[in-house]
Amino acid sequence: MPFVAQWEQRPEVDGFLRHHLGVDLTVTRVAGDASFRSYHRITTPTLTRILMDAPPDREDSAPFVDLSAFLDRHGIRVPRVLAAAPEHGLYLLDDLGDLTFLRALQAGAPPADRLYEAAVATLVNLQATPLDNTCVAHRRPYDRRLLAFELSLFTDWYVEGIRKTPIPPRDRQRFAAVFERLMAGILAQPVVLVHRDYHSRNLMWTADEQVGVIDFQDGVVGPVTYDLASLLRDCYIAWPAPFRQRMMDLWLDQAGDRLGYRPGPEAFQRDFDWMAVQRNLKAVGIFGRLSLRDGKHGYLHDIPRTLGYVRETLPRHPELADLAALIDQYAPREGD
Repeated sequence: MPFVAQWEQRPEVDGFLRHHLGVDLTVTRVAGDASFRSYHRITTPTLTRILMDAPPDREDSAPFVDLSAFLDRHGIRVPRVLAAAPEHGLYLLDDLGDLTFLRALQAGAPPADRLYEAAVATLVNLQATPLDNTCVAHRRPYDRRLLAFELSLFTDWYVEGIRKTPIPPRDRQRFAAVFERLMAGILAQPVVLVHRDYHSRNLMWTADEQVGVIDFQDGVVGPVTYDLASLLRDCYIAWPAPFRQRMMDLWLDQAGDRLGYRPGPEAFQRDFDWMAVQRNLKAVGIFGRLSLRDGKHGYLHDIPRTLGYVRETLPRHPELADLAALIDQYAPREGD
């Protein structure tokens, strides 16, 4: 079995794989994510599995295990946990393949409409799962404290960190006031199960042409528009407004039937836009933190697209005019 260099001092990995899959194995590193987890495809003569290596001193994998079982039980295609050695941070998972939505879109097949119609239907199925306090996500509310922390990532890690621009107390107060206004609108929305990263890098198109959902371990109960904003204001790929509107309309039709969410057009646009602004500012802050704290600089290339969504959205909402002014001041476009 070709061994991975990072495991040379960890015989428990070899023992775990041999115990569950035998000795005739090959190991191939597959794409990781923004955490300390790593993923490896384990191939035997008859099957493939994914080994998730999540160092227990760096990653709490209990929410992943819990949510995997919950979502699978309710018909969402996720990588099930087939075997585990949690004391070593080792988890053997279903293999959903390599074709993320982002890769499929870059390859031009299947068509974007087909992918996103399926993604919208899967999202509504996820949101329609019953609230269950035995599931870890349902014990984690997307509350004001969490929303405020996420917004602080933008000011702390992007403005003051990446841009190296100190924010004086007066403007800190302006940010705080407009963030409070934004959060009040968001917290008035109905709540459902929220994936938190429902976008083109975390959706798979499986060999049997189903939507696979990964990276769900941070799920919470929160605003109904959050995951739709993640999908359509994707930090990694931009869509023209007519495409986004078509998918929003499709989701809204299904959400009315399945979730009982039937706002008027103006109310829905406000709910969606305000949620998207919060999510995109959070993402920009996280990209800054990944660069400065973790040495992962590639995400900085996605910041202009992500801030572009915010700049596109804010002029529609006079109540957020001060936020637009602050972003123009502290996060101007390149060349401004």
